[in-house]
Amino acid sequence: MAADQRPRADTLALRQRLISSSCRLFFPEDPVKIVRAQGQYMYDEQGAEYIDCISNVAHVGHCHPLVVQAAHEQNQVLNTNSRYLHDNIVDYAQRLSETLPEQLCVFYFLNSGSEANDLALRLARHYTGHQDVVVLDHAYHGHLSSLIDISPYKFRNLDGQKEWVHVAPLPDTYRGPYREDHPNPAMAYANEVKRVVSSAQEKGRKIAAFFAESLPSVGGQIIPPAGYFSQVAEHIRKAGGVFVADEIQVGFGRVGKHFWAFQLQGKDFVPDIVTMGKSIGNGHPVACVAATQPVARAFEATGVEYFNTFGGSPVSCAVGLAVLNVLEKEQLQDHATSVGSFLMELLGQQKIKHPIVGDVRGVGLFIGVDLIKDEATRTPATEEAAYLVSRLKENYVLLSTDGPGRNILKFKPPMCFSLDNARQVVAKLDAILTDMEEKVRSCETLRLQP
Repeated sequence: MAADQRPRADTLALRQRLISSSCRLFFPEDPVKIVRAQGQYMYDEQGAEYIDCISNVAHVGHCHPLVVQAAHEQNQVLNTNSRYLHDNIVDYAQRLSETLPEQLCVFYFLNSGSEANDLALRLARHYTGHQDVVVLDHAYHGHLSSLIDISPYKFRNLDGQKEWVHVAPLPDTYRGPYREDHPNPAMAYANEVKRVVSSAQEKGRKIAAFFAESLPSVGGQIIPPAGYFSQVAEHIRKAGGVFVADEIQVGFGRVGKHFWAFQLQGKDFVPDIVTMGKSIGNGHPVACVAATQPVARAFEATGVEYFNTFGGSPVSCAVGLAVLNVLEKEQLQDHATSVGSFLMELLGQQKIKHPIVGDVRGVGLFIGVDLIKDEATRTPATEEAAYLVSRLKENYVLLSTDGPGRNILKFKPPMCFSLDNARQVVAKLDAILTDMEEKVRSCETLRLQP
């Protein structure tokens, strides 16, 4: 431990005294004190190296030198708000526009994904003149009050569902009502949205927007069936609403095959609004909303300006440009395809070997491993997942769980995560699962055999 480092126990005690317990730590039973990071690795105060499978925010790698350099150099020259004419904001908007369908050509810059989704909600309501929102079950779209209201993951534990919010089933072909054996799950799940819209309209409600993560993350690393979004968009637009694609966790090449996850749904599908955050700035607080001209013009017609003190600053845009440059220079989108496919293959072997692994799903470096207690009922193995993640941490692999049952191992590492990292992580996962099977009486419990 460095001489100037406070002992872990002292830092934890200070945190417990000064920081709200609502602000939770990873591994609360034995928190890791991280003091530096580089690439796909994080280091504690003792110098121990951890493979980071969690940090989708450090998109091109922790402390990437080119991103750090871009921020530092611009900080030395100018950092002010976007009311002054500056090259960076227009250069950045131009570069982003080149990655998106041409219809998405008006940009707003902000600080966080939550701000982006809040603005998307405002844009949708101004454009449509409607109030109501359709969301997917278990969705999470941000921590602002407006977004808690459209996040079943949160509002079910707080004030409950507002009358203007309508919840459609998550398009989960492993656990949902329409599964892998259904002849057309995309249509079946889209028809559920149609049913929800019709039910709302019968009550006199008018739909402003459908919000969905392009790949639902908190819902359990879900891969919606291809064609689902196009059919949903048809139902929503017929009702006078717009389609908002939340790319905050899954955009910027993470899926490998495409730059944006919504593009997995087919080349003809184009959202009306796309929101971006997290990975866009590699740890710097940057976010963006891209909208079509009609949506943007309706907002402008109100005569009320949109201003964000730090959104679109020269430093933020320099960072954003640097992230795009690294993605291109290091061919990280192709890298995500090859490494992700290899990781999926290794995890698929674990599914064959270990009965607790019920499903392996994903695309690029967005992968979920669904742990189950029973193959027939697919009961979530919640306790087992927590135990496994804790053991992995002891073996210097940082992984977390998600999903309604907190039983999905979620892999969203920095994009520089390597083939060798995949081998190491899965080897440790295999060893722990094997040990669990030898010591644990059954999938029903983690109690050790006497």
